[in-house]
Amino acid sequence: MFSGSKEIKSNLLPSKLTFPGCGHSRNSKHHLKEDFNLTVFLLSRRSCWAPFYLAWNKVVEKDKENGLLLLELNPPNPWDSDPRSPEDLAFGEVQVTYLTHACMDLKLGDKRVVFDPWLIGPAFARGWWLLHEPPSDWLERLCQVDLIYISHMHSDHLSYPTLKKLAERRSNIPIYVGNTERPVFWNLNRSGVQLTNIHVVPFGIWQQVDRNLRFMILMDGVHPEMDTCIIVEYKGHKILNTVDCTRPNGGRLPMKVDLMMSDFAGGASGFPMTFSGGKFTEEWKAQFIKTERKKLLNYKARLVKDLQPRIYCPFAGYFVESHPSDKYIKETNIKNDPDELNNLIKKNSDVVTWTPRPGATLDLGRMLKDPTDSKGIIEPPEGTKIYKDSWDFGPYLKILNAAVGDEIFLHASWIKEYFTWAGFKDYNLVVRMIETDEDFNPFPGGYDYLVDFLDLSFPKERPSREHPYEEIRSRVDVIRHVVKNGLLWDDLYIGFQTRLQRDPDIYHHLFWNHFQIKLPLTPPNWKSFLTCYEQSRAEISQG
Repeated sequence: MFSGSKEIKSNLLPSKLTFPGCGHSRNSKHHLKEDFNLTVFLLSRRSCWAPFYLAWNKVVEKDKENGLLLLELNPPNPWDSDPRSPEDLAFGEVQVTYLTHACMDLKLGDKRVVFDPWLIGPAFARGWWLLHEPPSDWLERLCQVDLIYISHMHSDHLSYPTLKKLAERRSNIPIYVGNTERPVFWNLNRSGVQLTNIHVVPFGIWQQVDRNLRFMILMDGVHPEMDTCIIVEYKGHKILNTVDCTRPNGGRLPMKVDLMMSDFAGGASGFPMTFSGGKFTEEWKAQFIKTERKKLLNYKARLVKDLQPRIYCPFAGYFVESHPSDKYIKETNIKNDPDELNNLIKKNSDVVTWTPRPGATLDLGRMLKDPTDSKGIIEPPEGTKIYKDSWDFGPYLKILNAAVGDEIFLHASWIKEYFTWAGFKDYNLVVRMIETDEDFNPFPGGYDYLVDFLDLSFPKERPSREHPYEEIRSRVDVIRHVVKNGLLWDDLYIGFQTRLQRDPDIYHHLFWNHFQIKLPLTPPNWKSFLTCYEQSRAEISQG
């Protein structure tokens, strides 16, 4: 149950909700939300349609018997505890500098805070790359900060390549994360990154940095198991960063903050670009993407209008599918334009908007006093490179490719070993897994096999009983890297490293939620697997 929540008995909730527009059904705590108007409002990053949402700051959670509990966040407005009146800010006292994607560098008096540093390398295996060129002094900036906030475990926010560079210079830098069900740093020991000062804090509690500065981490009402957002307060002035949260704090957020920032772009999912067969024609995909991006844009504009921040900044959407093998995704996965969102906001409200560029700095004191002040936002110097035009693919693809020839995969029994470790079964679904080359054609010598999750068997043919079926083609370097290291399947799905077909066209939330979020925290014991294989082989030869 969520931290700071209480149970409410309710008979209002159905046991199952079906979304006819998508062919997806929800039967889970993370995908059942009920507004009493029953309104679908937003495209979720991990599925086709976002869940129904709750009014009055209530969320739904599964109990131990797979029943549903209606929970009320308590208190609903935790930021109102120990309220502080805003004090006057000197010019230059609070400065917010955009670095890239979801990474902001905040100067707050004599303290520095950085959000979500992804500044080098890819995210989601090899599917996402930085759109913007970070300032050249990014590493020096990180080394000088007083604390880092990392919102969640996705690799465009928790970037191990970035943190490795930082740890080599300052391993004891304080890093703060929320107390999510799946720990943000669940894979730290396996990453090889030496960080020694990570703080896991409860939701809805002010964390005092000094007399003037404090922050509070809040959970997401739709994905509380992994997503968080943050309120930073300095001398009574609030900065709200909702990051990727679909329903931050269950929909209850502070009004009239001084600066609000949120995601805006869409496109952070393999759906529908990586799907084929049935309705998934190129025309259907294009129309779906266009419609959902517009819904997201309108939702963000409405949210900003309702919350009435003094200033709004769209961020956390500046990525590109730049590897040549992903040209189709890049051309198909159209994202929202931040200027279009900002223009929509200005059309419907008096909120000041800021489209950030790498190295640009917003002076909060100046902007609050006079939004027209020419020194309120200092743009990067003339000639500064804004967009990346090259990416260092080699070192990161080399790491992935190293898994292809691993000894594990010489033995077909790795398949049973892996899926037994994964622990998903007793579910009527048959999946065909096909290892492929870059173009999603069968990889020479690769594995092509069936998994029946009803009894966790591996049949040669599909069973005769009625069953849903999915075919998942995965690039061999990524799937083997994921399998070997016990990683979550977000690298495959959100990273666009699969191609999928399904019959019928139904989203199997329990399956995908397990492999994207619920896998064991420790990887398969491949050393033991290989030892047992060699022992069995020796016994047979001595037979």
